[in-house]
Amino acid sequence: MFRKGRYSTRVAETEADIRAAQRLRFVAFKQGEDVPGIDADEFDDICTHILVEEDATGKLVCCFRMLPLTGGSEIGRSYSAQFYELSALKEFEGPMVEMGRFCIHPDARDADILRVAWGAMTRFVDENGVEMLFGCSSFKGTDAEIYADAFAMLKDRHLAPRRWLPRVKAPSVFRFAQSLRLRKPDAKLAMLRMPPLLRTYLLMGGWVSDHAVVDRQMNTLHVFTGLEIAAIPPTRKRLLRATAG
Repeated sequence: MFRKGRYSTRVAETEADIRAAQRLRFVAFKQGEDVPGIDADEFDDICTHILVEEDATGKLVCCFRMLPLTGGSEIGRSYSAQFYELSALKEFEGPMVEMGRFCIHPDARDADILRVAWGAMTRFVDENGVEMLFGCSSFKGTDAEIYADAFAMLKDRHLAPRRWLPRVKAPSVFRFAQSLRLRKPDAKLAMLRMPPLLRTYLLMGGWVSDHAVVDRQMNTLHVFTGLEIAAIPPTRKRLLRATAG
């Protein structure tokens, strides 16, 4: 798709490309496993997979997948719809893209990797007239107390507009908007605990569900996250398009 700095992004074209992404996802999501493996599911077959590679070594350092939808009427096809009751979003009329399985290799700590990934996404959004990005933003582990300040900040500042608010569907959830209604977050601690991808969504005006799903299979807590492209502040749009240029 494009190259910037030390990294290039491209669409996965072969079975080997997708298998490399699945291996990276296993490393990123299931650290501590004793045996090598892959993270795969049925959604891999219907998604476009984006790879971020280091130019000098060819090493895959980041990947994510995208599922384009013509509008909210197709929201039931999404991965997120397994965990959240999303009937409110059926009324969204513009093109949408679900961004999923985003991960960066645990040994790769260059902040430019996230910037380049967002550059690839920005280019895709612009070229395809996408009006909403959405997906599940994950906190590592299932102990909600570790992230209490982050969840309290989400409750205070970043809940979804009522017209789009996802409802509870998963059997195990943490209703942070209700449980932490009296808690005032420590802003510094909240941002330290916030996953980098979610932090970026929020900086652009993104919003989240009022509860987190406890996903024991993936060993995560995740919140539904939406970003309406029209709501991104102009200065943020300019920065993203500069990265994608």
